[in-house]
Amino acid sequence: MAKAAANSERITSLHYRVTGTVPDKGRLEAEASMHTEPLTMSMKMNATGQGRDEQLEIRFVDEVMYVGGSAVNSEKLDGKSWFSADPAVWGRGAADNNSYGILPRQIEGNPAVQSRILTASKDVRRIGTQTIDGTRTTHYRGTVTSRGIGAARDAAASTAARERHINSLDQFFVLRVEGTLTMDLWIGDDSRTKQFRLQGDTRDTRGGTDGKPLEIIDGDPLDLTITFLDVNQPVTVEAPPSEDTADLAAQMDEAQTS
Repeated sequence: MAKAAANSERITSLHYRVTGTVPDKGRLEAEASMHTEPLTMSMKMNATGQGRDEQLEIRFVDEVMYVGGSAVNSEKLDGKSWFSADPAVWGRGAADNNSYGILPRQIEGNPAVQSRILTASKDVRRIGTQTIDGTRTTHYRGTVTSRGIGAARDAAASTAARERHINSLDQFFVLRVEGTLTMDLWIGDDSRTKQFRLQGDTRDTRGGTDGKPLEIIDGDPLDLTITFLDVNQPVTVEAPPSEDTADLAAQMDEAQTS
């Protein structure tokens, strides 16, 4: 696992698939191609949980995020099909979601982070071998506590890697994972992460306004599988036509002043 984490640090681009459930999003499926530096991405996502059926296409191009698809209300965007927002970043949870609630950080493909988490597990064990999308893999499983996640975050080899891990691993603190996080990791014969699965119970809060006491309640479950389909292949993403794109910040400013 340590070798898989080290190999993952050298990945410059990814093509991956996401399935599962994420708190506040419900059931979702997504497929994405992304380049790490500069951050460039194209993702198509279907969110079907919590009574919704949303189809979204998200692009990161030149530090701008573009969002289109059937879930976008074109009437609120002057009939345009896309909105833009900058900077193009992943949401960091409910407290600081810089993707305007569109793109939960949990679906960011980062095999270095996931491999690093499992190295902090005290009960990791080998489950057996399994073929994932034609690739022979070794399957590992372990559980990690919040303390273990913090230790994994601090154990990154370099300052740059540590900063990336802090941003990615902090998502699990924001989720308020209850107890332990169960993680399955499938590593190929090339010592690269092929797939991982995260499962855990979460907590949420309600009340705290209008004189109501703040309560800690059971949150939505986290059960997410990310499969890596290809690595280090060229990724080309184009911005949508400017004439078919509305600026989200301008729309929000206009709504606040009207």
